[in-house]
Amino acid sequence: MNSLKVELIDKQALRHGDRRTLARAITLVESLLESDRQHAQALIQEVLPATGKSIRIGITGSPGVGKSTFIEAFGLHLLDQGKRVAVLAVDPSSPVRGGSILADKTRMERLGRDERAFIRPSPAGGAVGGVAQRTRESMLLSEAAGFDVVLVETVGVGQSEHRVKEMVDFFLVLLLPGAGDELQGIKKGVVELADALIINKADGDNLVLAENTRMHYESALKLLGRDEFWQAQVQLCSSLQGAGVQEVWNMVLAHHQLGEAEGEIQRRRSMQNIAWMNEILIDLWHQQLRLRASFEADQKLLEAQVVAGKLTPYVAAKRLLGGIQ
Repeated sequence: MNSLKVELIDKQALRHGDRRTLARAITLVESLLESDRQHAQALIQEVLPATGKSIRIGITGSPGVGKSTFIEAFGLHLLDQGKRVAVLAVDPSSPVRGGSILADKTRMERLGRDERAFIRPSPAGGAVGGVAQRTRESMLLSEAAGFDVVLVETVGVGQSEHRVKEMVDFFLVLLLPGAGDELQGIKKGVVELADALIINKADGDNLVLAENTRMHYESALKLLGRDEFWQAQVQLCSSLQGAGVQEVWNMVLAHHQLGEAEGEIQRRRSMQNIAWMNEILIDLWHQQLRLRASFEADQKLLEAQVVAGKLTPYVAAKRLLGGIQ
C-alpha cells in the first residue's frame, strides 16, 4: 500500500469543494499507515479554520426503516434549498459483511450523481480511534470543502447510535408505523438520544397507523422528560412521496437557530471535542503500552496470576502499567 502524502492533496481544490480531492483526503484519513496518519493530521490542522460551519445531523434506524430513501429525499430537498450535502455512512460492523450501509452509494444514485453532494461509506477498521474518529475527521474535511450540511448515517445497531450522537448537532431516529407493541421493544436509550423521531413510510394504507404511532411516541417522550433547551419532537414523513421532508428540515433549522442563540451548539461541540481528545489519548496510550518489548510476556504472566486467584484484576492491571512493582 503506497503512502498518500499530504503534498498530493490539493488543499486549494479541497477548499473549493472538489469531490475527488475530498475523496482522496478521506482515503488519507482512513489509511492505517502511521506515516499517512501524520500527514492526515497535518492536513486537518491546516484546514481546521475552515471547519465548523456546517449543520451536523446524525440519522439512525433499524434495517428496513428506509434510511437510504429518506437520506436521498432529504438530501435532494436540501440541494433544492441551495445547500451542499455530504453523507458519511458509518458501518461499525465487518467490512466483509457489507450490508445496507456499504450499498448506500448505489442506492442513493440520484443524490450521488449531483456535483453538490458527496457520499462516502466508511467500513470499520483497526485504526486508532476506530470508525468514529475517522468519521469525525471526514466530517471536518467535508466542512473544509464547503458542504453546508453533513449527514452521518449509522447502521442502527449496537453502540453506533451513541457514537454518532457524540459527533453531531441534531440526532434523527427513523421509525416505522406500528408502535403499539413495538414501543416495548425500542431501546429506551436510543429514544432518549433523539432530537426528533421520524415516522417514515407514512403514506397510503400506513397513514392512519403512522398517526397512531406518532401519538404513542409523543406520550413516551413526555414520560421520559429531558432537561435540555430542546424538547424532542415526532414527525411523519413519506420519503417516497416527499411529504414531510420540508417539515423535518424546518425542525432542524429551528433547533440549530435556537441552539446557536443559546450557545448550546458551541457548548455541545466543545464537549464533543474534549471527549474525542480524551478518547484518542486513551487509545494512543494503550498503543504505546503495547509497543513495550516485555508487554505480551508481562500480560500473560499477570493473567495467569489473576486466573490462579493470586492477584486481583485491578492489581494486575496496575502492575502491567508499571504503577506497582
